[in-house]
Amino acid sequence: MYSYEERIRAVELYIKLGKRVAATIRQLGYPTKNALKGWHREFELRQDLPVGYARSRPKYSPEQKKLAVDHYLDHGRCIALTIKTLGYPGRASLQAWIQELRPEAHSRVVGRSGRASAVLKRTAVIALCTREESAQAIADRLGVCRPTLYNWKHELLGIEVSASMKRKRESPAGPEREELERQLEALRREVRRLRLEQDLLTKANEILKKDTGIIQQSLTNREKTLLIDALRQTYSLSELLEVLGLPRSSYFYHRARLDTADKYVEVRRIITDIFERNHRCYGYRRVQALLSRQRVRISEKVVQRLMKQERLVAAVPKRRRYGSYMGEIGPAPENIVNRDFGAPAPNIKWLTDISEFQISAGKVYLSPVIDCFDGMVVSWSIGTRPDAELVNSMLDAAIETVALTGDQPIIHSDRGAHYRWPGWMSRITDAKLIRSMSRKGYSPDNAACEGFFGRLKNEFFYPRNWQSSTIEQFVEALDSYIRWYNEKRIKISLGYRSPVEYRVSLGLAT
Repeated sequence: MYSYEERIRAVELYIKLGKRVAATIRQLGYPTKNALKGWHREFELRQDLPVGYARSRPKYSPEQKKLAVDHYLDHGRCIALTIKTLGYPGRASLQAWIQELRPEAHSRVVGRSGRASAVLKRTAVIALCTREESAQAIADRLGVCRPTLYNWKHELLGIEVSASMKRKRESPAGPEREELERQLEALRREVRRLRLEQDLLTKANEILKKDTGIIQQSLTNREKTLLIDALRQTYSLSELLEVLGLPRSSYFYHRARLDTADKYVEVRRIITDIFERNHRCYGYRRVQALLSRQRVRISEKVVQRLMKQERLVAAVPKRRRYGSYMGEIGPAPENIVNRDFGAPAPNIKWLTDISEFQISAGKVYLSPVIDCFDGMVVSWSIGTRPDAELVNSMLDAAIETVALTGDQPIIHSDRGAHYRWPGWMSRITDAKLIRSMSRKGYSPDNAACEGFFGRLKNEFFYPRNWQSSTIEQFVEALDSYIRWYNEKRIKISLGYRSPVEYRVSLGLAT
């Protein structure tokens, strides 16, 4: 919301520059193209602009708003279903009402998207084939429609066995009855096979800590042996060996190896504990460094081999094709950092940017300040909107950390609109910070901050399944990760210390 003086200044400059939109916005740093043209049209009609924005009469009553929000919360938080049922309002209006009446529910909430998992399909088909209730009841319980249930059944079992699932009032005789009995027996075998595959996936998740979508062919023979031992009370050995593709001799070989004492049993447990407690992102070097702290003396090669046997694979960066854009450069501060991301002491160079996380429940945005001295996250803010409040609250928290020391760090950012609004610049001026900006379209100019986002997403975001997480749960987990990043996550460049531990060792913190 712009003041009357800001709007008049924009219109007068627009007229002075010959009604050139781009030149006006580039010089002022605001507003948008459509807003500027709208202000100019209003100024030509009235020879002035209104002091405040006129508020239109509300289209919907408070009772209608409350009814829509209650329906949204009581019916699976589906915006499309609420609009279809009530006939009003639009998506944007409903999101605004939710933010107004129930802010804890968050405004950016979307329905679950994507294809159904293989486990859900198998579960649905097993329930359909062995049901004692109607197919519609099963569909309602699983949250799908009845045709989808039968489509999954045709996909897994084939359309030719569909007739055997219908109840016949009269029992056929002769060849027709024999054919139905054969189909019924084949169906029972297929259902048992599907149930076996589902149990294997479940046990792989429980015992081997694998995701439910693991490919069985990628399992080692030792892991297959563990799965067979866990399911031998329910299924025969021949069935399990056939489904897993494991020779009988290999099973008994690994069965004998498992019975033999392993001198690294305790070390394996400690390595797994270290790996799991540190967001599954440590490689063998950092794991070996933490083992040394616990006075466990083994070589890096042994740690590497044990982690490989335990399937403890650290997250690796995803390679992306580099692209940059060199567009028209507007007035902006000089690039003082100039890709020199080193600093001899804390609070000399700060970096900032915004990163987006999209989960099924909505979008979450993170705005941090990174210290070039040791990579510590000085301050951060997390929200559901990438607005000025997100970056301003983060900047206020960062300024508080240097209020007592009197430091005046350089704060470097890209050329986003968040870092060119009057509110941001006034805070910079009051705190006597030094602004620095990347060139337009050159993401490597802020590479250290981008690298932090890359590590965060590879270690925290990509490896985990956020399908069933709410906005509140994700925000809490993200905040916990950043605190762990500062206090616990060791960095090789800091002598296998975390940023906090490094500063304590130098006497810069207590």
